[in-house]
Amino acid sequence: MRKCQLWAGLCRPAFGVVLLILLSGCLEQSQTTVDDQGARISSFDWGLPEHIPLPREPEDNPMTEEKFQLGRHLFYDTRLSSNGTISCSSCHHQDKAFSDGLAQASGATGERHPRNSQALVNVAWNNTLTWANPSLGTIEKQIMIPLFGDDPIEHGLNEGNHEQVLRSLQAEPEYASLFAAAFPDQADPLFDDLAWDNVVKALASFVRGLSSFDSDFDRGAMSAAALRGERLFNSERLECFHCHAGYNFTDATTDRLTTYNTLLFHNTGLYNIDGLGAYPEPNTGRHEVTGRADHMGQFRAPSLRNVALTAPYNHDGSVDTLEDVIRNYAAGGRLRVSPPNAGDGRMNPLKDGFIASFPITEDEIQDVVAFLESLTDQAFVTNPRFANPWTDNSNKDLIP
Repeated sequence: MRKCQLWAGLCRPAFGVVLLILLSGCLEQSQTTVDDQGARISSFDWGLPEHIPLPREPEDNPMTEEKFQLGRHLFYDTRLSSNGTISCSSCHHQDKAFSDGLAQASGATGERHPRNSQALVNVAWNNTLTWANPSLGTIEKQIMIPLFGDDPIEHGLNEGNHEQVLRSLQAEPEYASLFAAAFPDQADPLFDDLAWDNVVKALASFVRGLSSFDSDFDRGAMSAAALRGERLFNSERLECFHCHAGYNFTDATTDRLTTYNTLLFHNTGLYNIDGLGAYPEPNTGRHEVTGRADHMGQFRAPSLRNVALTAPYNHDGSVDTLEDVIRNYAAGGRLRVSPPNAGDGRMNPLKDGFIASFPITEDEIQDVVAFLESLTDQAFVTNPRFANPWTDNSNKDLIP
C-alpha cells in the first residue's frame, strides 16, 4: 500500500519538524482580513439565526454535508487510535458540550494530558485553536496534534502504526460509501494517497459544524436572577465582558464580517509560584510556544456558551465550580497556600490589566452563575445530528 501524501510529509525526520511547525508556526498578533466568500454563502446548512454571521471555511476544505457525516463517524470511532481504545469523543462528550468532566484527560496509552479538554462549541468562530497556541488558526492543523502528537500521546498515531490504523478503517464497509460521498472528485478516497488528508478534513468538518445558538439567552427566556447576572457580567465593576464579549462570549471570535483580527491571550493570576509570575510547567500558556517572558500564563479566553456543563474550569481543570471561578476573579487572582504550586496569583506581576479585585456578594455570585447557566443550549447537547452514529460497540465508542 502506498503511503499517503499527508503521512509522507510527517514521517521520519520530517515528522517532528512538521509537528514543531504546527506547535510554533509563524506568530501573528493581528491581521486584516477581507470577506471574499460572501457573508451568507455556503453549500452547508449551518442552521444559524439570522443575526449570527457565518464562520469562515477553508478554501481547500469547504463545508459539505457529506464531509460532516463522514467526520461524525470518524469522531466516534475508537479505531482511529494506535490501540483501538479511544476516539475523539472519549475526551469530548456531547452531554458535556463536548468536554469530558475531568481536570485532565488520558490518551490511548494512559498518559495524562496536562490541560483540560476544551468544549467543542462554536469552534468554527475561534481565531485560534487550543488553549494558548497562537499559530494554530485552523481546525485541520489542530486535529493533527491529538492524532499524531507524542508529547503527550493522545491517539498515538505514528509512522509505525498509521498503515495498520488506516487498514482498520478500510475494513469497515460503511466507510466506502461515506468517503466516496464526501470526496466525489477522487477515484478512491479511502485507499489512495490522500486517505489521511481526507480523514483530517472530514474530522475538521464535523467539529466545524458543531454550532450552538439556542440557549435561554438566545430565546429571551432568562430568569430574573439571570437578567441581574447579565447586568453584573456587563458592568465595569466585574468587567467580564472585556474578555468574553459578543455573540460567542469570547474575544477570540472571528467570522466572515471580521475585517481586523487581533489575537488576544490573558493571564488571570491563577498562579504565581515564584513571586515573579511563573506558571507550573508545562502549562505556561502562550509562553510555551513563544518563549517570551511577558507571555507567561497567557491563555485564550474560551467561549462561555454551555459553560455550566463543562466543569472543572481553567486551562488545567484546577477550579471546580463557576462560583469559585468568579471568586478568583473577585479576589484579583488565586491564592494557593498549599503545595504543589503554592503562590499568590493576586500579586502576579504579569496579570492582565482587566483582572482586578472587585466587591461582590454571595447573592450576586449566584446571579452571575444564573446568567452563565442561561447560556446552556439543551438542544445542542441532545441533538441526534451531533450524536454517535454507530449502532454497535464492536470497534466504536458509545457515549452513555
